[in-house]
Amino acid sequence: MDKTGLKESIKFLASKKSKGMYLNDFFHTWQKKDDEIAAVFMVAEILRGMRENNISSKIFDSGLGISIFRDQSTRTRFSFASACNLLGLEVQDFDEGKSQIAHGETVKETANMISFMADVIGIRDDMYIGKGHAYMQEFSQSVCQGYLDGVLEQRPTLVNLQCDIDHPTQSMADALHLINHFGGAENLRGKKIAMTWAYSPSYGKPLSVPQGIIGLFSRFGMEVVLAHPKGYEVMKEVEEVAKLNSEKSGGVFIKTNSIKEAFKNADIVYPKSWAPFAAMEKRTNLYGKGDFDGIKALEKELLKQNASHKDWECTEKLMVTTKEGKALYMHCLPADISSVSCKEGEVSASVFDKYRTSLYKEASYKPYIIAAMIFLSKIKNPADKLMELLNKNSARIS
Repeated sequence: MDKTGLKESIKFLASKKSKGMYLNDFFHTWQKKDDEIAAVFMVAEILRGMRENNISSKIFDSGLGISIFRDQSTRTRFSFASACNLLGLEVQDFDEGKSQIAHGETVKETANMISFMADVIGIRDDMYIGKGHAYMQEFSQSVCQGYLDGVLEQRPTLVNLQCDIDHPTQSMADALHLINHFGGAENLRGKKIAMTWAYSPSYGKPLSVPQGIIGLFSRFGMEVVLAHPKGYEVMKEVEEVAKLNSEKSGGVFIKTNSIKEAFKNADIVYPKSWAPFAAMEKRTNLYGKGDFDGIKALEKELLKQNASHKDWECTEKLMVTTKEGKALYMHCLPADISSVSCKEGEVSASVFDKYRTSLYKEASYKPYIIAAMIFLSKIKNPADKLMELLNKNSARIS
């Protein structure tokens, strides 16, 4: 995107009603209005265009972006750090293992103590059903109260870097990848995407990726197919979100227990393993009780259950059945690649290798999506600020 294109995009951004995002958190995509979702995509593209044109997009002279990862991460961790840096924030990763939490420090106390100069806090907490989003809510309420009480000079906004319910930075990065691949959001209408379960030799993968995909992509008038073996259901509440979104957008939301049916004539396929919702609830309860023998027994049960569905693999044979045999393969990464990262997994090595460059491009949108979320939460008039940065034309590299 050249500077003329950037100016046109900024003018178009000005027509979107995004003020509801100002000084607000970003928890789930379905809590945001259509214009607000569109604004995130636009700001992400504008920020990407500015960087490509060597224009600085720093809006902060100082301040911190605090990251809290209660689960392992590569892409999202570095994407958050990149996003903060792009806007001028320093990043500090909060390591709970080196904090006073082990000594009984409360969430309310921790939230305030790490937020004195924080402008944004990114949290990943996706391991336990009923816990991750609840933790984020408590954290957000704590810093909000700290601000109202005069403890904090500013109220840090929170970005959900993945919880037990949604993974908004992933689903929105995936959507922006599709928007660019198909030449515009309007071209997603009528496209079929197969969000399918796939076999994995591990048992505890979060539900937030498939839930994030059906909860967001159903807004674009697409044919969204959720496919999984019986027993691998996702949260009913999120399925309801997908149904309502599809009705509103003119799309369709379909469920099936056949991977072949899901792949047939699909424009996009997204084979990804996840754990059954009921099992994840049981796992959370067992951890709460400290029943480690019960956890081991559950793990064996779920691994055995997974092993009975090894035919749920993205193969060349299945890909041939997609739209003209050319469906776009997507994955949040890392994928379980058969004969490479594991003996048998989610996708064959030949399919993965064919789409490797596309997968890396898919991942490359996440820093800009996160930066856009932060930008819109901190800038009251985003179009004016972006035009100011563009006209200022400060070189990122001089």
